[in-house]
Amino acid sequence: MAGSEQAHWPGPAGGAGADPELALLVSRIARGDQRAYEQFYDRAAGPVLGLVLSVLRDLAQSEEVMQEVLLEAWRTASRYDPSRGSAMSWLMMLAHRRAVDRVRSEQRAADREQRATSAQVDYDDVIEAVESALDRERVRRCLDALTDLQRESVTLAYYGGYSYSEVARLLGVPPGTVKTRMRDGLIRLRDCLGAQ
Repeated sequence: MAGSEQAHWPGPAGGAGADPELALLVSRIARGDQRAYEQFYDRAAGPVLGLVLSVLRDLAQSEEVMQEVLLEAWRTASRYDPSRGSAMSWLMMLAHRRAVDRVRSEQRAADREQRATSAQVDYDDVIEAVESALDRERVRRCLDALTDLQRESVTLAYYGGYSYSEVARLLGVPPGTVKTRMRDGLIRLRDCLGAQ
């Protein structure tokens, strides 16, 4: 590119660097030489796996990524430019990029899973709130079906926390009447709520 410094791969610049045979193999691979690829694979698999494993820290994933890198080297061998660095540096650049991509991909998957889990909790909270509101509405409808004395007795005792004698005093009726009305009201509530 005009006006910009040419990017170089890490390692010795200006050609094959420390392993001229690897550069020769890459040029033969670029011409479709299967035998050269087999030799390249044997020579490069170990260093590539080592680099990828140092990034991913998981052997199974590292082996997968190593295979992807060596396949990418086969497909893109014609793009290798010895003037930008050694063949091993080019290969290590491919390996490092692919390993970092895998780490990012795994992180995005973990983030998506975390968001999905959070959404599930939020969903559960909403369902619980809706069910609670529906339950309150059902109780309210069933309370409305009681007589005034039954409704007042049940409300004071269960929502107000008053005893039978306190409810009787508050309503100005005998305690026996409160007990009878409350018992009848609770039976009607049970039947009403069971029917819905």
